[in-house]
Amino acid sequence: MNRNRLDAVQIDAALAELPGWQRVEGRDALGKTYRFADFNAAFGWMARVALMAERLDHHPEWANVYSRVDVVLATHDAGGVTAFDVALARFMESAV
Repeated sequence: MNRNRLDAVQIDAALAELPGWQRVEGRDALGKTYRFADFNAAFGWMARVALMAERLDHHPEWANVYSRVDVVLATHDAGGVTAFDVALARFMESAV
């Protein structure tokens, strides 16, 4: 994988395969809000995602309030969305 920014067509194609994901207004980033049964389920999911993020050396911006996790993905050194963001979003979907 490389850290080159994806163009609009590539981002739209990725979003078509990522239910609930969307562009973040005002940023070149992807975002989604996940809702879980409770804090334990949300935190467990975050722990699984954190392990993958560390392997990818690509870390999400996220916030957790009880059973909700708000996620924003962007590759800061590329200034936008890259294949790393799409890969991490796909993993997040598979880990739900």
